[in-house]
This record gives sequence, structure tokens and C-alpha cells, in this order.
Amino acid sequence: MSLNRHHPDRRSNHSSRFSQKLNVRFAIASDLHIGLPHTLWEHPSRFHLIEVSIPAFEQVLEQISRLDLDFLLLPGDLTQHGERENHAWLRDRLSQLPFPTYVIPGNHDIVTPQGDRLRIGPEEFATIYAQFGYAAIAGPGRCDYSLSPLPGLRLIGLNSNQFDRTERIVGRLGQEQLNWLEQELIAAQDERVWIMIHHNVIEHMPGQARHPLGHKYILRNGPRFRSLLKQYGVSLIFTGHLHIQDLSRDGELYELTTGSLVSYPHPYRLLQFQAADGVATLHYESFRVAAVEGWADLQDYSRRWMGDRSQGFMEHLLLASPLNLSPAMAAELAPELREFWADIAEGDRLFDFVQLPKQVRSYFESFGAVDGAIDNSGCLTWQER
Repeated sequence: MSLNRHHPDRRSNHSSRFSQKLNVRFAIASDLHIGLPHTLWEHPSRFHLIEVSIPAFEQVLEQISRLDLDFLLLPGDLTQHGERENHAWLRDRLSQLPFPTYVIPGNHDIVTPQGDRLRIGPEEFATIYAQFGYAAIAGPGRCDYSLSPLPGLRLIGLNSNQFDRTERIVGRLGQEQLNWLEQELIAAQDERVWIMIHHNVIEHMPGQARHPLGHKYILRNGPRFRSLLKQYGVSLIFTGHLHIQDLSRDGELYELTTGSLVSYPHPYRLLQFQAADGVATLHYESFRVAAVEGWADLQDYSRRWMGDRSQGFMEHLLLASPLNLSPAMAAELAPELREFWADIAEGDRLFDFVQLPKQVRSYFESFGAVDGAIDNSGCLTWQER
């Protein structure tokens, strides 16, 4: 993508509350899962390659540091599993960049409500990343913030990780957070507001909010949250968590989710936002880490790695609602779907599973792209209000 310092030529007679023109160039890298070599832990079914977390991120930083960016966004899952050493490494590395970086926690960054000898707790997250958003206005849980990276733009970073009674993490915003957020939105009526949050807010897969597997990746009180954002004219949300490349929308509210840097296809994004005279435009383009030391063909290796570990995951999908297949049938059909999740992660895919039974075929084909090739690169234009 060519990132040029010019404003859009479009003109609109639409009335807008914004007087400040904007031209913002930024990058997004999500779900870094940073893991120093001696902290790595093995799980036989994991889809992602923590082993490449640091060299892949270093490669991205090398590329984007050559650009005249305004900032970098990291929408959560910064570390493998909340390790103190991995957070410290990332903090130190981000402090060396030539542009500001803004972060939020993911479900792998704060994995215990108190913290322990090896892993941090919620209070420590804001302290560690004070330079990267948390020196600004703090929300009620100290893991939310509101800041103005540029005149006329407000970035609100939200912690969507809540511990339930069993100390398991669920995606939810508490009432105090929502109250604080509304006050920030009221105060920012003359600024364009962007939201960065780890959990998805708008569905990126059919029935995601109700699916027994998909629902853990989406905000439990997403409809209420979306209603609040639309009430105050918010147009853009940036998320991660799901490890896929996808763009979804709810009316005039857009959500761009970015795949994981340690999972196929190892993507990152470059974006340019321009706004003037009542018209806003977001150009976005995706790039991939093709190789790192020790993985000369990372793309092919990572895709095969995911396929090799797909059997159990695909059986779960086949067993779950709405298909509810028998275990025997699920085990028989799962190999036919070996590449399915890699294709989903890649974005912009259409599916044709002619070899599958009609009901199963219809279900999995419904995951295909519905609005053309918009998940990786594209241009959004909307009227500001």
C-alpha cells in the first residue's frame, strides 16, 4: 500500500460535527504471543507457533520502522501466557520504537486475578505498559484508557477480560466500564473515536455469539456495547483474539480483526485513515511474514502445522450445534475439513464442499466471504455524523 500524506478529494454536503481534518498512518499487529525460548511450553493441539513469536515480530518492526507511521496498535494477547519475563521483554522492545505504540490486554496476558511468581496480575499490566497507553486517563479497572494520539482523534483501549466465579476468563465489559466509557464518549463529541478491544464485538462467523465454540471469542454483552458506540457515532473497532483476517460490520459500525502473528498466515496490517468535509476513508492492506530464521518457508510449514492439528478441532465443530453429528460421523468427515481453519484464518475465502453431506456442506460453505475480497485489503468510505 502506498501511504501518502494527502487528504481525500471527495466532498460532501453532509453536515459533520468534526472540524479537524485527519490523515493518520498506522500499523496493526495482533496476538503476538511473545515467548522467550526458555519460557515456551508445549501443547500437542496448539495451532500457533510460539517459537517464531520474537523473530516474526522483529521482522514486522524492521519493516514498519522504515515508514513514517503515527503509531502501532497491538490489540491483545501480547504474551504466550502472561509470563513476567515475556511482558518485560516486550515492554523494553516497544520502548525502542520510533513511533508510539498502544496496547491492551488479551486473555493470555492476565491469566490470574492476583498474579503469581511467574505471571502478572491486572494491576501490574497497567504499570508495565504505562508508556503504551496507560499513562492516560485510566478506567475503573486501571486496564482501560482514553487518549488522544493526534489532534481530533481519540483512542479508547478497553480490557474485555473478566474473571468469573471459577477464575476463568470471559469476554465482558462491566457496568463500571460501560459507565466510564459513556462519559468518555460524551466528552469526545468533537473527536473521532476509535475503540481497541481484544474480544470480537461483531460476529465474524455465522452464529458466533451462540456457538458453543465460537462464543468465547466474542463479547458476552456485545449488543449493548455496540448500541452505546452507535449512539455516539463511533465507526471503527480494532480487535484480535480469533486469529483470523476479517472485516465485519453492524450498520455504520465496522470491526477489523487481525490474525495472529504466530499463526497462519502470520499477518500484519498497514492502514491510512483520512477524514475531511464530512467524509471518512480507511485504506488498509495486509502483509505476511514469509520466513524467519529456521523456517525458510514459514507460510507452508505453518499451514501444514495447522492442518496436522485440525482433526480434534473439526470433530468438535461437527459434534456441536447446529450439526450435532454422531462421533463416528464427525471422525469420518473431519479429514475432509483439514484445511478449513487455515482458509478461514487467511480471509477472503469461498468454499465449495461438494464431497460433504448436504447439511454439512451448507453449514461450512456459509463461512465463506460474503462481501468480496475485503478481509485483507480494501477501502472503506463513510459519511461522518
